[in-house]
Amino acid sequence: MESSLIPLPPRQVEVGDAAHFVGTTPEAILGYQEIGLLPEPEPGSGGHRRYDYEDMIRLLWIHKMVDAGIAVDDIHEVFADAAPAGVDSGRDAAVVQRMRTLEGRLGLLSEFVTGRLKGLPEGSLRQADLDNLLVMERIFGPLGAAVNAGRYIVLATHPGLREESDRVEAAEEALDDTVAVDDPRVAQAAAERHAFELKLDAAINNSGQAQSDDELFDSWDALHPAGTEGVDAACQDAGGGESRVGLIEAIGMMPYDYSPARLRCMELTAELAAKELPAS
Repeated sequence: MESSLIPLPPRQVEVGDAAHFVGTTPEAILGYQEIGLLPEPEPGSGGHRRYDYEDMIRLLWIHKMVDAGIAVDDIHEVFADAAPAGVDSGRDAAVVQRMRTLEGRLGLLSEFVTGRLKGLPEGSLRQADLDNLLVMERIFGPLGAAVNAGRYIVLATHPGLREESDRVEAAEEALDDTVAVDDPRVAQAAAERHAFELKLDAAINNSGQAQSDDELFDSWDALHPAGTEGVDAACQDAGGGESRVGLIEAIGMMPYDYSPARLRCMELTAELAAKELPAS
């Protein structure tokens, strides 16, 4: 196969890249490991610690909680497998329990994102939805993540599309390292993904979210008058005070455990989408 048109994300990253993507320091990450907030990762080649997707998502939430002023002991309880048996006088049990819920995690995202998602049916958002928006916010800033939230609004309010999304994702996840890049299942999964994205785009357009997007941009412009130029400038703040990570940087710092077959599926999906574009 020719070299992929899709940039290859790493499957794991070292502590320096992990820290840069999250917006913290290697010392802070190592500190989280020492106090049990983050599991000790398996060493990679050369004995260096390597962090995968799940580690990075957890680190991003930890960083959000620290920025929000939540005590380290409370953060530890949030990630504990079982609820604490008792409550120490120095612990805020209400904070712990709230942060265990989707509603609590939603409150850690920027107001631009949370404002758009509030009012959705209870239980219609998933943790994976918030995880994805958290990554989007880090890369594209609050405005970019709020626009992307339209995808999850539609999925949350269209059960049929949510079920189809689950089927497509399951087919993609099945494209592991045992599947060859030219296996027919790769092209089939790409075709299913393309068809689903067309349905999702249609549902987004029919939901009136284009007007909501316009209102988002107007609101952002009102908060960030003159001196900003375009969406890129509007997304400079990642919502936590630090500068956002650029898309090109993020490709090399945010790990995804994608096999060659799955990357080929993504490439085929992009090719199908390109064919839908009107000729210039």
